Amino acid sequence: MRYLSIYRPESGVEGGAPSQEHMAAMGRLIEEWTAKGKLISTEPLTPRDRCARVRLADGEFTVSDETVRAGGFAFLNADSKEEAVELCKAFLKVAGEGTCELRQILEFAPQPA
Repeated sequence: MRYLSIYRPESGVEGGAPSQEHMAAMGRLIEEWTAKGKLISTEPLTPRDRCARVRLADGEFTVSDETVRAGGFAFLNADSKEEAVELCKAFLKVAGEGTCELRQILEFAPQPA
């Protein structure tokens, strides 16, 4: 099963440069999970001041700068929700205090032609 994990740091500057030590620890975690087939992809996100929220309601579009804090995302491969939760816990031990919102990606069977 595939999961999307959205990381929201508790504090610190979004998009700020992490320390060399932090980058090395994160690099080791990424290498380990990629080798085990647990990490599909991961990327950091820009700070909120460079983001936008686009909404369609009642046929009208609105664009707002109001977005939530998010430091990055990861697509995970796990055998169960419980395993995905454990991966998030391991990530947070490296990333630092914050929250991972975890969502299973729905997979639909291909329809016959």
